[in-house]
Amino acid sequence: MSGTGETGMTGDMSMVHILSGRLDVIRTELINAALKAGISPSEVRLVAVSKTVDIPVIQAAYRLGATSFGESRVQEFLRKSAALPETTEWHFIGRLQTNKVRQLAGRRVLIHSLDRMELLEEMVRVSVKTGCRWEVLVEVNVSGETSKAGVSPQELGTLLRAASASGCVRIRGLMTVAPNDDQPEKARPFFRKLRELSVDMRSQKLDNVFMDFLSMGMSNDFAVAIEEGANLVRIGTAIFGDRP
Repeated sequence: MSGTGETGMTGDMSMVHILSGRLDVIRTELINAALKAGISPSEVRLVAVSKTVDIPVIQAAYRLGATSFGESRVQEFLRKSAALPETTEWHFIGRLQTNKVRQLAGRRVLIHSLDRMELLEEMVRVSVKTGCRWEVLVEVNVSGETSKAGVSPQELGTLLRAASASGCVRIRGLMTVAPNDDQPEKARPFFRKLRELSVDMRSQKLDNVFMDFLSMGMSNDFAVAIEEGANLVRIGTAIFGDRP
């Protein structure tokens, strides 16, 4: 088996042992955070971010009960989704280029990264040509960092109304990436802001716009995100280790 870019995952048995231990730790933290938030742990979905991870490792994680995976490149998603069982749930979490949209048409994948009007317009064009429908989350740049993708909170309503009018793009919720910080508590205001935006957008009752999901929280801050309302958490490093 080829390596994963991480020391200690070269043998099948050691790989399974490492993955099992890490998943157990994460599930315990997830359960505790959900109970603290007053919700059932079953309401929170763990998305294992498998970008750059070899297929055998993803398959091992699947056998250990991780059935939702996140990819950030279209070609990697296509390759890996063909190798995993049909029951696997896929999430596209990377910035989606407009020239790659057509390759996702008709695929069973929740796109977390609708972040600009240009991308929405391309989705509509592809839908007109292929008849496909899209399930997406809108990425919101809550922190205002120039290094991050996403619409601003002020632009969110405009994008949602355009998606609603399209008839082919179903908005399932919102996504954000908090500023990178060693102290998870510092992410709390950004997660809270996304939750508030979700409540506000739900109150507008737009056609084809549903605030079912809040995708926020990663390996270092997912417990805080759950406490603030996340029901999709994207965890990569804590499962698969550091990657290039």
